[in-house]
Amino acid sequence: MNLSLGPLLYYWSRDDVLAFYDEAKRWPVARVYLGESVCSRRHLLRLPDWLELAEHLAAAGKEVVLSSQTLIESESDLKTLRRIVGDGRFRVEANEWGAVRLLSEAGVPFVAGPTLNVYNPETLDVLAGLGATRWLPPVEMSRDALASLLQRAPASMETEVFAYGKLPLAYSARCFTARHYNLPKDDCQFRCLDHPDGLPLSTREGEPFLTLNGIQTQSAGVYNLIGELPALRKLGIASLRLSPQSRHMGRVAEAFQAALAGDTRAADTLTHILPGPPVDGYWHGRAGLEYGMERSC
Repeated sequence: MNLSLGPLLYYWSRDDVLAFYDEAKRWPVARVYLGESVCSRRHLLRLPDWLELAEHLAAAGKEVVLSSQTLIESESDLKTLRRIVGDGRFRVEANEWGAVRLLSEAGVPFVAGPTLNVYNPETLDVLAGLGATRWLPPVEMSRDALASLLQRAPASMETEVFAYGKLPLAYSARCFTARHYNLPKDDCQFRCLDHPDGLPLSTREGEPFLTLNGIQTQSAGVYNLIGELPALRKLGIASLRLSPQSRHMGRVAEAFQAALAGDTRAADTLTHILPGPPVDGYWHGRAGLEYGMERSC
């Protein structure tokens, strides 16, 4: 089992993005996903910049995967997708079915992203036939549901599980961050830059509820499966995805690597650096915002 660094879901300054991936070269992650998967208005880095970053990370020994945009909303978005598919140097993560079609037509092996919403082995068989070699279950899939699905999964298909980060729950054509500031989406003034780990949303009682990230809605809590490695190994999971956060990401990767190596104290190092309360309810088939509830039952 190895570690993957998922695509950057937030909007950071160009300098911050470049510094982040320069540090990532030294982290114990085998694979790095690159590209803008959330909003095409986030263009401080454009495709040539992402490809240049990909070259540098590949030269540092990382496997690089280019993540496609989750919602294709314009001809410009489609043009960028075609360029990603046609580049040919790096594997692509398909995050919507238009990308799957283009990759399949090009005869290019690809990664089936979590937003393809694969819930049964028949769909996984279809994706394998179209060229998928790795897939990610939807983030809300439980351990038991995944175990059942994997019993009939194609033998050649690797499984990667989202194991750390704020959960991407939904996407919309509307921009919720812009709406928060009473701005139209097309004149959002790039307010996402002010929220490097998303914009927290609380209930009227002041409890953490969700995180707004442009057109993406995330959990308020941080999904954390570092304590579930025995179950993940038993399922035959090939890779764990760590979703980038603005601070301490290197320490997160090192903690997971230490846990994989058998360090039972590694989980404790994450306690004070999570950008939100820990959650793992979905993994246990419970409400997503719960954490460790079944251990006390």
